Amino acid sequence: MTTALGNNAASASGSALDTRKVLNVGAVLAISLVFIALAGLPVGLDPRQVVNGILSLGYLSLLWLPIMFGWTVSKQVVLEGMTATKQGVGDVITGAATGVVGGLGLSVLLLLVNQFDLRDPLVNWSPQLVDFLTFSQGIGLGVIAWPVICGVLGAFGASLHLLDATARRAVLAAIGAVLFFAIFETFITDLFDFLDDLLYGPRGGLEWYAALVIAGLAVAYTLSGAREKIAEVKGDYHALTGEAKTRQTAILIGLSAVALIIIPMVTGKITQELMANVGIFLLLALGLNIVVGLAGILDLGYVAFFAVGGYTTAVLTASNRGPDWPEWFPTTPWFVALIASVIMAGIAGLIIGAPVIRMRGDYLAIVTLGFGEIIRLLFLSDWLKGYFNGAQGITQVPPADFGLFEVAGTNPRSVFYLVMFFAAISIYASWRLERSRLGRAWMAIREDESVAEAMGINTVNAKLMAFVVGAVLASFSGAIFSAKVGSIFPTSFLILVSIIILVVVIVGGMGNIMGVIVGSVVLIGVLGGPKQPGLLQEFSQYKLLIYGALLIWMMLKRPEGLVPNARRSRELHQDEFLQDAWLKGEVDTDEDDDNPAPGGSQVAPA
Repeated sequence: MTTALGNNAASASGSALDTRKVLNVGAVLAISLVFIALAGLPVGLDPRQVVNGILSLGYLSLLWLPIMFGWTVSKQVVLEGMTATKQGVGDVITGAATGVVGGLGLSVLLLLVNQFDLRDPLVNWSPQLVDFLTFSQGIGLGVIAWPVICGVLGAFGASLHLLDATARRAVLAAIGAVLFFAIFETFITDLFDFLDDLLYGPRGGLEWYAALVIAGLAVAYTLSGAREKIAEVKGDYHALTGEAKTRQTAILIGLSAVALIIIPMVTGKITQELMANVGIFLLLALGLNIVVGLAGILDLGYVAFFAVGGYTTAVLTASNRGPDWPEWFPTTPWFVALIASVIMAGIAGLIIGAPVIRMRGDYLAIVTLGFGEIIRLLFLSDWLKGYFNGAQGITQVPPADFGLFEVAGTNPRSVFYLVMFFAAISIYASWRLERSRLGRAWMAIREDESVAEAMGINTVNAKLMAFVVGAVLASFSGAIFSAKVGSIFPTSFLILVSIIILVVVIVGGMGNIMGVIVGSVVLIGVLGGPKQPGLLQEFSQYKLLIYGALLIWMMLKRPEGLVPNARRSRELHQDEFLQDAWLKGEVDTDEDDDNPAPGGSQVAPA
């Protein structure tokens, strides 16, 4: 036992190699690299250049993993009351060894792909993968190169722990800035035309000198202390109270509104179309945030309200709706159809919510999933084909006509402005509802429905109101979508839409309006929706894989989301909060709660 303790102490000090840990983490790295290779990302993304002639997006999809694993395997976990030991060369060796083990996984894969043909079950088991992994230079070089490359990158990831905080931030800022300018080339060149020839090569990707300049500027920015000044300004803003904070918030909202008005005027149609798609999914996410984020109702059939809003608007405005509609049934202006779609979506919310409102947990999720599919299949069915044209859908839906101007899909800028108008209404309504008596009732139900009911909250009415409000916000999105696309089909409302909107809310931060906005921009803007392209169009066929991986990582590492709600964070981290309070002596440990320990304070659950 003494020997084991000595080995552990030596490993903690960074002077010995923990073989078991290296093999375990290296094996996970090897499996991850092989999985990405067989998923087709390296070969599929290889044409897209990051640094012209030096690094492609395909190689980047593999090379970032050894760095991350090297960082992770050499990271110290310092428990409360313990002292962190100084990290040294041993940690770098650990990271390098982990990278070598992971690289051997790619070497073994390369040999297997070269010797055996398994393309029947594994479509990416191909000569193209061999050519990629060997750098088109032969098997021998690839087998030797990958353990060496991954070992060097693993050592680099581990060596980041040896740098002080400022130097580490500078290195990471340089890498992040280069990747940002390379990956978001389409958006940057669409916004600033003159940068196309200045920074990027003729076939895309940063020129090597441009990458060096960008990295240098990022390092200079980090070392200048600007980040600390920005953090100080944010801290001062959060410290404000009363009228001062209200005034500052109003100024920020005004500046944001001006920016949203100006940006579409100076960008091309690609960015305008992208922003319009983000706005449509933002409307949907704001509605689902009320249902899931505030009321805690896991609704997997939310796309049904989107469909009701879209079909109602299409039926009332299009001239070629189903033949069973009577001749006297009028075509209406878009604004009248919008009001009708809001009413129909509210009724749908009542119809769907009433029978399932007393269910909880998994049962509620499965039943709402079923209702979502029922609505789609009704629009698709032969029974209602005379009204909704079945699989043929409703085409020739006119643009949204406001008299002086029209909002049509051929003009994505106008669509974006219309979406932002309704998004502003939805954000304001969500903000007021969250702080209202009904909003507090929703949050009480989310935390513990039984306790909320015991406290006198009418949980049935409150949950039903959440369904109705969420349905109304979804109907806005459906009405705009039908006018934008000019047609409506049942295939536009697959269950996948509900799943992606749910991922947007979870990743952004459930129960937080700003989190929903960030989640919509990050996921829909970057990766795209179910059928809508994002900035990274190369990832279109892998977006669901990335969605799944991102969702798993968020649930494990940051369940509160990218921009968490303070109340939600306390709910998810209550155990850690109480443990930290106990260690700091802030919890009363006396048996008599009426007589707290001297110098201590009672900590009540959030």
